[in-house]
Amino acid sequence: MNNTTDRSEKKILGMSIGAGLLLVIVAIATLEATGILQYVYTQRAIKKEATERAESELRGVNHRIMDVVNQAEGAVINNMWVAQWCLDNTDNLKLVPQRVLEVNPSVVGSTIALMPGYSKQHPLYAPYATRDIETGEIKNLSLATEEYDYPSQEWFVMPQTVQDGYWSEPYFDEGGGNMMMSTFAMPVKDSKDNIAAVFTADISLDWLAELMENSKPYPNAFCAVTSRNGQLMVCTDSARFMADTAGDASMLRYSAPVKRTGWTLTITIPEDDILAGVRHVGLMVKILQILGIIMIIIILRVIAKNQIKYKNLSAQKEVMQNELRIGHDIQMSMIPKTFPAFPKRTDIDIAACIIPTKEVGGDLYDFYIRDEKLFFCIGDVSGKGVPAALVMTVTQSLFRATSGRESSPAKIVSAMNDSMSEKNENSMFVTFFCGVLDLLTGQLRYCNAGHNPPVLIANNPQSDNQQTTVTPLSVQSNVPLGIVPAFAFKEQQITLNYDDSLFLYTDGITEAENAALDQFGEDRMMAPFHKKHDASGYLDAIRTAVTDFVVDAPQSDDLTVFVIHFLAQVDSIKQERHLILHNDIQQIPQLADFMETISNEKQLSQNDTMSLNLALEEAVTNIILYAYPKGADGLVDIEAVLREHSIEFIITDSGVPFDPTTVPEIDVTLPAEERSIGGLGIYLVRQIMDSVHYQRLDNKNILTMLKNV
Repeated sequence: MNNTTDRSEKKILGMSIGAGLLLVIVAIATLEATGILQYVYTQRAIKKEATERAESELRGVNHRIMDVVNQAEGAVINNMWVAQWCLDNTDNLKLVPQRVLEVNPSVVGSTIALMPGYSKQHPLYAPYATRDIETGEIKNLSLATEEYDYPSQEWFVMPQTVQDGYWSEPYFDEGGGNMMMSTFAMPVKDSKDNIAAVFTADISLDWLAELMENSKPYPNAFCAVTSRNGQLMVCTDSARFMADTAGDASMLRYSAPVKRTGWTLTITIPEDDILAGVRHVGLMVKILQILGIIMIIIILRVIAKNQIKYKNLSAQKEVMQNELRIGHDIQMSMIPKTFPAFPKRTDIDIAACIIPTKEVGGDLYDFYIRDEKLFFCIGDVSGKGVPAALVMTVTQSLFRATSGRESSPAKIVSAMNDSMSEKNENSMFVTFFCGVLDLLTGQLRYCNAGHNPPVLIANNPQSDNQQTTVTPLSVQSNVPLGIVPAFAFKEQQITLNYDDSLFLYTDGITEAENAALDQFGEDRMMAPFHKKHDASGYLDAIRTAVTDFVVDAPQSDDLTVFVIHFLAQVDSIKQERHLILHNDIQQIPQLADFMETISNEKQLSQNDTMSLNLALEEAVTNIILYAYPKGADGLVDIEAVLREHSIEFIITDSGVPFDPTTVPEIDVTLPAEERSIGGLGIYLVRQIMDSVHYQRLDNKNILTMLKNV
């Protein structure tokens, strides 16, 4: 009998192991296919972003080059009438190039070169004015020498040929400006419409080299400018440029023409620079896939051992129930359920619970503290049972992963929505509420995705009988997660005061039914909150109210409640100071006076004053230089909030969206020549300030910097 039982158990175990191995193989194949698809599509997206980034950089460089080109062309065109007027008095011609250089700082040289034999007094005549790069002094020379032979120069011959303005190929002007330059030249016609001379303006290529060196969208990218004949004018890495020209497949090249000059701008980016991040993520995905397979094997082993106990239909049913219990335990193990959640903190009190209608459910909540901010959420998956539980698990995992790198609730919810909408074949959705509570200031930023509005339980210090003010929180009408990809979620904010509480719940509370099919409703739900409690007191009060209402009626939906009790003693604001600047770098000195006023009021040390002024200057200078389009007027609003133990700077502008907190940390231990360009300013700000936060709200950039004093 025992031998028969052992053989039966071994047979069942063998079948379970075989099925388990098959499942593991299928899981491995599925995970691998998913990883490959994810890598391919992510690679495409990143290359598209790199293309847009390179094209944007090319447009910016092109605009800066065209500024100089336009100045040089304008210098010739605007002074053409003077040159024509002086043709009858050649001795005055030498004054025109000098005037061009005096009025146009970007022009390094200019000449009016007469056609050979045009003047009987001067068979060859080419007065030349040049600017000394180091001293800025303007010198007058003559190009009418045997060594220079200006009538054979390209800048002299080609304007006559094309009968219009012409940009020369780059050349080293030996005997003239003695530098690498390019020349814009136009024919000068006399009163008989005959070409009498050629009028030029030279620009140095040194500034172009510096411009291209500072225009690299990626650390190892390199830039080049080539002429109309393919001559290399400027290149930040000539060796790699030639290798790429020879057909290096690991390089991605983006080019754009410069109008009228015949020049071509080129940015070349190593593919490794673009895909470094996605390859790192791919490695992490591989590791997670392996861990997932190990977990599947462990779970299958547990299931296989349990199956040995059962031989008939009732036993199989018990196995299924046991599996659901395991799923419930796994699901509940992901939910924070140890309270008090933060026993060593006195500024926050939390209580929460989930009562699923089945062994597993679709409700979720989660919370944790990062950078003195409480990140929290609550959600309700459409449907019930295992499918809802799976979506719930994915939702909570996405919240943890996304909020670990983002601080804006709207960005967190948007990223989660895009991920969940991508492969939502079953059309399941999640109503979701996400909040970020600053435990230092009481500022609550939140984003609602189709969820029930939380209840704000405001402390009423004037009440002697511990009464509170209970109101639903105002929320925007955003759609639930998983329905509309790329939806523009709206973010809101309020400020919590000491002893205020926030009650979050799922619709299982308001839709709980008694035997007469009456629903519990919002009025009954908010009634227990008019009396002041701590977090667990509010939780017990609402559970008691629901239990007394439904009595013995079966539970029809998951019940989830989540209470946040804010207990931080936020410093009272002593004073506020404002300063509004235009996006003009000349206004930066006003910051020193502004900071001096704050220093006197807070009685700061000289070192603290200098450090805070440095951080403020770095942040404001970055906005002035880059927030607004060149030539556009814009404002920078600086607000200083002075509290008893802190100073908070809130800097607001209406420029292009830019989050400086996403700039990667630089390695200051490296020598200066080995560091990547940029990032030092935000590094200094991070070192000086205790916290730095960015958000995009109402089409404005808002940078908040806090310093404890």
